[in-house]
Amino acid sequence: MRIARISTKEAESTNPEVDLSLMDSLIKKYRSKKGNMIPLLQGTQELYGYIPNPAFDKIASETGLKLSDMYGVATFYAQFRLKPVGKIIVKVCHGTACHVQNANALSDSLKEILGVGDGETTEDGLFTLESVACLGCCSLAPVMMVGGDTFGKLTGGQAVKIIKNIRIQESN
Repeated sequence: MRIARISTKEAESTNPEVDLSLMDSLIKKYRSKKGNMIPLLQGTQELYGYIPNPAFDKIASETGLKLSDMYGVATFYAQFRLKPVGKIIVKVCHGTACHVQNANALSDSLKEILGVGDGETTEDGLFTLESVACLGCCSLAPVMMVGGDTFGKLTGGQAVKIIKNIRIQESN
């Protein structure tokens, strides 16, 4: 498999300037604790909504953690984000029960209405669409989660209607 390299310009455009001083108390709290990498990455993501590239450098220089180790952890675990996400995250379950109940129809309908692919954010920054392995509500298959709200036994049309209603509410 060929891996596409990210150009320096592309990396800079996806990571706008961030105030790294926000991380000072987080680093102070975990600097000398054993097993500090995941709490540092989680805390950083909580501050910014994702983990900006400069944050990795700051953590490495102030804690001695290796950049390669941090990137390895951040890219292995699905909980970590390396680019900004939308205000509202739309998760479509593609676990076995949802897959059998045609979760692909939900994803396809949402991709069309939002104009984004899986893992992408709408131009207005309102929605990020994600496919996930399981949301843990198999009896409601197919399921999507919008923000903290779960919707089950959906068709593609119903999923689109939910998104349209949220967009209307957000514009008011």
